[in-house]
Amino acid sequence: MGQVTPHHRKRMFFFRLFSRLPLGILYLFTDFLYLIARYVIRYRKKVIDENLLHAFPEKTAKERKTIRNRFYRNFTDSIAETIKSLTISKEELARRFTITNQDFLDQGVKNGKSVLLLAGHFFNWELGLQQAAVLSQVPSEGVYLKINSPFFNELMYQARTRFGNTITEKNEFRETVKTLNTDHRVVQLAADQRPNRRTTRYQRPFLNRPAYFFEGAEHIAKSRSLPVYFGEISKLGRGRYQATYELLAKGPYDGHPEHSITDAFCARLEANIHLQPDLYLWSHKRWRV
Repeated sequence: MGQVTPHHRKRMFFFRLFSRLPLGILYLFTDFLYLIARYVIRYRKKVIDENLLHAFPEKTAKERKTIRNRFYRNFTDSIAETIKSLTISKEELARRFTITNQDFLDQGVKNGKSVLLLAGHFFNWELGLQQAAVLSQVPSEGVYLKINSPFFNELMYQARTRFGNTITEKNEFRETVKTLNTDHRVVQLAADQRPNRRTTRYQRPFLNRPAYFFEGAEHIAKSRSLPVYFGEISKLGRGRYQATYELLAKGPYDGHPEHSITDAFCARLEANIHLQPDLYLWSHKRWRV
């Protein structure tokens, strides 16, 4: 991580102190942010509306507006929940985020292979990372994109590693990936991020529009014959989430068509989005090609 300055330490102390407030109190602050995002600055409204129009052409304008407004609520709630993640106890985390079958995912590693876990940007994936670290009986490694702000990058690093999870920046993962066949672990990947032009990428339809996808998971799995899992996230109530893992693909991959794992992930991701569309990160410029 980057150097933590004395100024950063003071800000981190404030955020940690703030995070010790009950989540219900933190929601009062983000309720205000919700009003600002929805009615005042209309946060990325044009992007969100365009994304929803293409994703759900069969829905009425009123139905898409409802999804947008619920997205704003989930987005601002996630700010409170992510702040809380800096100091949340294991007991409260267990109440907030349930994983129905962590043993199912762990078993692949216990069988003597690393496994890949693919998921999308659903609220609240930050609590999910923490709860997986608490429940898992095998090593895990999360791959992340560095945040431009050194302060927030360090703050999120501390939150994500609180319960023993290892996280690796995407560029550094090019080195750690070489140990997958010897140091068996779960590798967690947010596989719906938009790759840049310098990255090998695959274009395919996604929610009725062309989109680019990373092919890294596909290459890693097929070159090492690793199983691939998908993590479905649903929301049970305010501040209460649930994740379930399912097997997406497994080797040997001889005869599998090109892009088969990426295509399977995209299909499963679309199904998760249709289940609760307001949980997805619609403010992301995902479809810019």
